[in-house]
Amino acid sequence: MKSILENRPALAAEVGKVAEVAGYLWQKGWAERNGGNITINITELVDEGMKALTPITEPRPICLHLPNIKDCWFYCKGTNRRMRDLAREPMANGSIIRILPDCESYVIVADADIAPTSELPSHLAMHNYLLGKGSPYRACVHTHPIELVALTHNDQWLQKDYATKVLWSMIPETKAFCPRGVGIVPYMLPGSKELAQATIDAVDSDYDVVLWEKHGVFAVDVDVMSAFDQIDVLNKSALIYIAAKNLGFIADGMTEAQMQELSEVFHLPK
Repeated sequence: MKSILENRPALAAEVGKVAEVAGYLWQKGWAERNGGNITINITELVDEGMKALTPITEPRPICLHLPNIKDCWFYCKGTNRRMRDLAREPMANGSIIRILPDCESYVIVADADIAPTSELPSHLAMHNYLLGKGSPYRACVHTHPIELVALTHNDQWLQKDYATKVLWSMIPETKAFCPRGVGIVPYMLPGSKELAQATIDAVDSDYDVVLWEKHGVFAVDVDVMSAFDQIDVLNKSALIYIAAKNLGFIADGMTEAQMQELSEVFHLPK
């Protein structure tokens, strides 16, 4: 069967980025078994030929009304699919879906009937929020970075902006490449509407990366690689902090004056 990616280089490139990031998540140990989810909004890459395709499934409910993503298209990791497999065969472990005009259901268009991530409503709710705000962000990534999750097992790291300040101070690149810091969501049932709404609320409070207590990280950005990069630099800072602890001391971190200088030189939020 011919893939929808054939003769569509821009679409193939975006799906290829997802596959590349999926490989990184697996290599880093952040995507055990079928852990983690990725969705990207590909609406801007849809051509007339794609619009004319007959869906391969009947409509399926989202269980939410999401008016801002009416007629939008998404590539989604498949439910119960492994990141390591998606890295090798993205269209055999994910699918392309279209949101129907009722804004409450979707159909799978290509390449096969691979049911999207079980957290699809949460991801689509985030995309709906982003489009409603006029955001250029088109990618959502959820994964389980070991060191960042470990920090959430201590109450101090769950206090507002404590993690941001400490992680920013570990190495200059962290604030430069994750300038909005990291939001915190206390433990909630994975896949729940409550967790989805709390994550949207955190992003609405000016964060691009949200740390879920004892669970993982959810990041949004212009594309999947940029979302991954933010998680990666934050986890590098967590590794530096933990390495210092393992050497027998608490890392001093950059001073407030050094952080201020960094913000001014690189025109970062203060």
